[in-house]
Amino acid sequence: MTPSDSGVSGNVPTARTDEAIQQPKDRPGLGTSWGETKSSHITSSPFARADFSHPFAMGSLFYNNEEGAHAMANATGFAERSQGMVDLGNGIATMSLRDADSGKFLSGFEADGKQYVVGSEGQRYKIVVTSHVNSRIEIVLSVDGDDVVDGKPANFSKRGYLLDPMGEIEIDGFRQSADAVAQFTFGSVSESYAQLKHGEAATKNVGVIGIAMFNETGTNPNLWTKGEVGRRLDANPFPGQFATPPGR
Repeated sequence: MTPSDSGVSGNVPTARTDEAIQQPKDRPGLGTSWGETKSSHITSSPFARADFSHPFAMGSLFYNNEEGAHAMANATGFAERSQGMVDLGNGIATMSLRDADSGKFLSGFEADGKQYVVGSEGQRYKIVVTSHVNSRIEIVLSVDGDDVVDGKPANFSKRGYLLDPMGEIEIDGFRQSADAVAQFTFGSVSESYAQLKHGEAATKNVGVIGIAMFNETGTNPNLWTKGEVGRRLDANPFPGQFATPPGR
């Protein structure tokens, strides 16, 4: 916003250069841009959600450059180094980001229960989701508030990708067709897909990757989480040394 000419009486007007009236500086930090086209083939499979409108688990992963990630983590409390991995549904699945060129997982920070991943401008990345249960799961993913399949504002009614039992899936871009994606690429906020596609107002959601998980009708992934498996493995076959009368 440029200042009004009707300032406080007594102020001395100054000449404004072209530079002074240019658009505001780009917001700091990273967004996700519409990257190079890459072959990526998909097919359709039937999947009936147990509850169409309500996912059984959700998660989010915040990303930024190193300076921005530190600032975000410090703003929420003490930060610890992490593997940049989000636990979903108490161990049902995990989500992380992988460098598309090196294949290495991105590291980050954990603060106040949130995960922050560090990236760099120009870096291509993949979203990796790994299942730890023996049932199929439908995952709906968003990047910067946009659905990764149709590029429109994300919501639970969108259909997503199927994750096989104990399987892993890599999502490496916004889907252009059944045979190609535009690779996820870290870039400036002004060059982010969210801003170029939907306008500056859409950048309020830049910097976060979201996931919603839906179980299939007739299945219950919550039965065998890592916590339940751990309790089974910790079961003591001889909890008492001596027999006692019934009721005692």
